Amino acid sequence: MRKPRKLPTLHEVAKRAGVGTTTVSRVINGVEHVEPQTLARVERAIKELGYLPNHAARVLKGHRTRTVGLVVPSIADPFFSSCAEVLQGIARRHECLLIVMATHNEKSMERDAVNTLMQHRVDGFIIAPSDSESGELCSLLMRASVPIVALDRPVAGAVVPSVVADNFVGAQHATRHLIAHGYKKIACLTGEMNLFTIRERVRGYQAAMAAANLKVLLHTSIHDYASCENAIAKMLRQPGSLDAVFTLKNSTTVDAFQALLQLRVPVPQKVAIIGYDDFQLAGTVRPAITVVQQPIQELAQTAGQLLFRHLNGAAVSAKPAPTGTQKPVVLKTSLLIRESCGCRPNQP
Repeated sequence: MRKPRKLPTLHEVAKRAGVGTTTVSRVINGVEHVEPQTLARVERAIKELGYLPNHAARVLKGHRTRTVGLVVPSIADPFFSSCAEVLQGIARRHECLLIVMATHNEKSMERDAVNTLMQHRVDGFIIAPSDSESGELCSLLMRASVPIVALDRPVAGAVVPSVVADNFVGAQHATRHLIAHGYKKIACLTGEMNLFTIRERVRGYQAAMAAANLKVLLHTSIHDYASCENAIAKMLRQPGSLDAVFTLKNSTTVDAFQALLQLRVPVPQKVAIIGYDDFQLAGTVRPAITVVQQPIQELAQTAGQLLFRHLNGAAVSAKPAPTGTQKPVVLKTSLLIRESCGCRPNQP
């Protein structure tokens, strides 16, 4: 068996470049005032020898680890996987490694993820909280000694800056659009009422229905296809009880659309549908599905920019700002008009 190749040392780089080890360290750490010719010799020696700095030793000396974290509910969710893709690009541009951890919206897994990132000495991290009102999470983040940004969902007390979409207005706009088509019996299908985003969308739906003096038909126990089909079938058994469906999550949109097809209910002729969050097949199924579209790229980019602005302009030990001083960055959603709501193609 071949013996592993011995890694070159700092001393070997210095010898090859004809300089002292201090000069090599200055080059590696990006310290200014290194003569251009000396800098070129050291960089050439590093490349020729294949030298890699001792990461652990740099951390022990108080240097940044050049790693950042991302804590999200799931990387299988298209929303968060898209966010991770954007943030990885931002991290790479800043010569950092992105560590992604999934919590499945479970508090214990979220706590473990944050603790693991801190143990690995990340320079900072972005988190989509499982529970925006959690006092335990708030305390945990306050004890962290690195910059933190909340994504998609704020943290109780605004202890860290957050970047969120305007879920209230997005849901309100979608519901008003259905009402404008003349639908009166509009059911809202959702689950996960513990999530900030879902609660805001429910508020938007309720506000639009109340303003139109229409009865709220809210179903909050939708967690899979069976529960979705059961809710729709139950409403359809009562004549004139359902005109349209507003779903608050892309997976629920898929389930509701499939259930309507399975129940042989024409969309949108008998029951219209609007979903929250776009997804890959929404524009290709027939009829194509109208959705509330979130600015996913902008959400992730803004969160990443906030994090690295703090990292590049503040000490690594900077703590979150005092309670009440962090105002969220709120980004607008848009209604992507297709056919399932009753609109014709290209009709505004």
